[in-house]
Amino acid sequence: MRRPGPGPFRLTVPADRAGERLDRYLPSVLPGLSRAGAQRLIGDGNVLLSGAVPRASHRLSGGETVAVTIPPPVAPDLSPEDLPLAILHEDVHLLVVEKPAGMVVHPAPGHSGGTLVNALLSRADTLSGIGGVSRPGIVHRLDRDTSGILVVAKTDAAHGGLSGQLSAHAMERGYHGVVFGSPPRDEGVVSTRIGRHPVHRKKMAVLPAGGRLAVTRYRRLASFGPFSLLEFRLETGRTHQVRVHCAHLRCPIVGDDVYGRPRKIVLGKGERGRTVTVSRFFLHAFRLGFTHPVTGERLSFTVPDPPEFAAFRAAVEAAYA
Repeated sequence: MRRPGPGPFRLTVPADRAGERLDRYLPSVLPGLSRAGAQRLIGDGNVLLSGAVPRASHRLSGGETVAVTIPPPVAPDLSPEDLPLAILHEDVHLLVVEKPAGMVVHPAPGHSGGTLVNALLSRADTLSGIGGVSRPGIVHRLDRDTSGILVVAKTDAAHGGLSGQLSAHAMERGYHGVVFGSPPRDEGVVSTRIGRHPVHRKKMAVLPAGGRLAVTRYRRLASFGPFSLLEFRLETGRTHQVRVHCAHLRCPIVGDDVYGRPRKIVLGKGERGRTVTVSRFFLHAFRLGFTHPVTGERLSFTVPDPPEFAAFRAAVEAAYA
């Protein structure tokens, strides 16, 4: 199947997909398209099923023709903003950038500006449209307070190839994190099901059943006071995966007040004790490696940990000296 472009393209539903919902079928054949993105395309009239406008819940019977139009990638009210942004690599197909902590990746309720997308629009001539009008170019995301490396697609072909690597677990993603305590072993693998928390719907949780498989490899690099520096390698890319898995190991990320402890932290004891407040959680995507989706070249990027990591470690070592 060719990569989706800006104009209509056609798919024929295989017989073995009979009975599947349309909004589940489309993401499986359009790399980079989420189920929510498929539902938006259908709701906006950009999908025709055998010439008629379908519902997202339509059950396929096999043999139908699906025509899809990818809308323009930039919404009229999405404005370019000249924001500081480190660009590690750029060519006609993609960019590799280092996102600072505190920057939201794409516009969302409560964050209409100041996002990575706003910054990208001031630098890139084109961005892929597969992710929808509010997420041009976005292949994968980092949480607001997670810093580090992201790859951004300029073209739909690049977007499709990169998303395929994510799905096949062929993209190397390495993180550093400062945690409370330490995991039960110096290195190991956490493999669980992750899904929406059954009570707190804005949170994710490890589930006994349901959800999606999440696999994180970890290694302890150092310990200082009651804290540890860990390295993580993601084999899957679930929402909040590292944060949830650290909480599951009972060593939550420092500064993660959603899955861990408050951002006010008491260091030391007695007269040497003092309280510090961290402004972010200490999780950093320091490494990203992938195969260029067009040229086939293997690319790898690393960036140093942010200065907050070293400053916090120095404060801890001074408090526990």
